Amino acid sequence: MFFDAGGGHRAAAMALRSVCEFQQRPWKIRLVNLQEVLDPLDIVRRLCGIRLQDLYNTLLAKGWTYGAPQLLRAMQAMIRMYYRPGVRVLEAHWRATRPEMVVSVVPNFNRVAYEGLRRAVPRAPYVTVLTDLVDYPPHFWMEPQEQYVICGTDRAVEQARAMGHSRERVFRVSGMILQPGFYEPIRVDRSAEREQLGLHACLPTGLVLFGGQGSGVMYEIAERLNASTLDVQLILLCGHNRELGARLRSCKWRLPIVVEGFTSKVPYYMHLSDFFVGKPGPGSLSEALHMRLPVIVACNAATLPHERFNADWVVHNHYGMVVRKFREIASAVQQLLEPDFYARCRASAAALENRAVFEIPDILEGILAAHVG
Repeated sequence: MFFDAGGGHRAAAMALRSVCEFQQRPWKIRLVNLQEVLDPLDIVRRLCGIRLQDLYNTLLAKGWTYGAPQLLRAMQAMIRMYYRPGVRVLEAHWRATRPEMVVSVVPNFNRVAYEGLRRAVPRAPYVTVLTDLVDYPPHFWMEPQEQYVICGTDRAVEQARAMGHSRERVFRVSGMILQPGFYEPIRVDRSAEREQLGLHACLPTGLVLFGGQGSGVMYEIAERLNASTLDVQLILLCGHNRELGARLRSCKWRLPIVVEGFTSKVPYYMHLSDFFVGKPGPGSLSEALHMRLPVIVACNAATLPHERFNADWVVHNHYGMVVRKFREIASAVQQLLEPDFYARCRASAAALENRAVFEIPDILEGILAAHVG
């Protein structure tokens, strides 16, 4: 069960399905878009003509995320207001599809989805896989109900145990779900590939990525680095934000710059890069660190509340730097590229061993075996 509020939930669901199929698990896996199931109850769509998930994605693309904690609590209040109708809709869906297990990679809706499942298929286990490093209670990822929880950090495990979930129902994996492509070897000459893209072979290369929706702040980052005296170059992945991509391409830059839209070649572009610049999203951060890239992220009032822990996590583990505003980007890049500091951050990233996408199917198999007999 996924939705498209941000790109990470669908990506996680598809990655898990891909690995399960590659491993030839004896399962029929159905991807369920929760937004489509709950469309009849989407009050935002009825009032504004736009789906709730699309409104969220627009806010991300425009960078209109100030006041996000208050907006989140307002949305959760709306979910509670429509709790009973939501349970009825999901109960009908589960009765029609008869799942033997439900695996959720979405926040906020796990109480209503669980209750609908309990009424329709009481024996089916309900599993929540966090695609964030931690929970943002209350009523975000975890609920005090009889479910299984799969966590990618020790802190998330502590939160689950504090909520009352038993040890047998809480599983720790080695990180966030990454696409299987991140584990495939990339055998290309970095210098030659850079030159083919119009970059210099040996200049420090930063990859700028703000999720699948991009962000207008990417233009500010490029502009400030372009105005600095730093000898660096950038690869900017704008996702679905075509307006941003067109704006970046229309400028004449001092720095060598590559602008790309939504792409499945993120591992390739990270392989060509030396550092990462973006928001502290769990997916992008985990991808960058898996590819051994030190990171620069911002944390301020506009940072999504459930991603603020991630900035502290970066600093605590020496994965890179956190700035308050991207007006500091030039000095941050200069500091990050100091040889000793850079080497320390890169070594910290290299010490991570994230195999979560391959670990979770084994966990799911154990849960399913305990309930289906």
